[in-house]
Amino acid sequence: MAPAADREGYWGPTTSTLDWCEENYSVTWYIAEFWNTVSNLIMIIPPMFGAVQSVRDGLEKRYIASYLALTVVGMGSWCFHMTLKYEMQLLDELPMIYSCCIFVYCMVYPWLRGLGYTSLGIFLLGFLFWNIDNIFCESLRNFRKKVPPIIGITTQFHAWWHILTGLGSYLHILFSLYTRTLYLRYRPKVKFLFGIWPVILFEPLRKH
Repeated sequence: MAPAADREGYWGPTTSTLDWCEENYSVTWYIAEFWNTVSNLIMIIPPMFGAVQSVRDGLEKRYIASYLALTVVGMGSWCFHMTLKYEMQLLDELPMIYSCCIFVYCMVYPWLRGLGYTSLGIFLLGFLFWNIDNIFCESLRNFRKKVPPIIGITTQFHAWWHILTGLGSYLHILFSLYTRTLYLRYRPKVKFLFGIWPVILFEPLRKH
């Protein structure tokens, strides 16, 4: 974990029992861990759009709830890293709990194992970065002092943990939705917004 000699900012003294490797208030006085905070956008914005699109398409409420749950996780983690307050701390651990749920879900529904292993692989990569951030924190901080800021940003491995767990969670919901709607004869198609971000669109229902 991070050394205790970080500066103090807008939210006052750190009260959480965990303080990650990112230097506190190094980017702005208003956000304790800037990169660990903004990296949560991947768990907030895409699932919000997913929930809205699911409502418009008249999809099952379980998928709307899944998208919204991921959004809540991202918002909770955002609040924790922005403030480093104890009352926000539990919310940052929810992605790990979510990944365990994915693994169990894929064992219950074997036809999702391909998706499950892909999603789990992304989580495990994120977990690797999470551990690197914890174990080599002092070395990472010293390295950031010696390199240009743009290079130092790439070593914010807890932020990468957020990005990868957010992506893994989103893909799990997306392709679970794809499999379910295919079974319901919705004729789903995976499209890529801006050529990079996957979403599901639906063709007209097949006639019986």
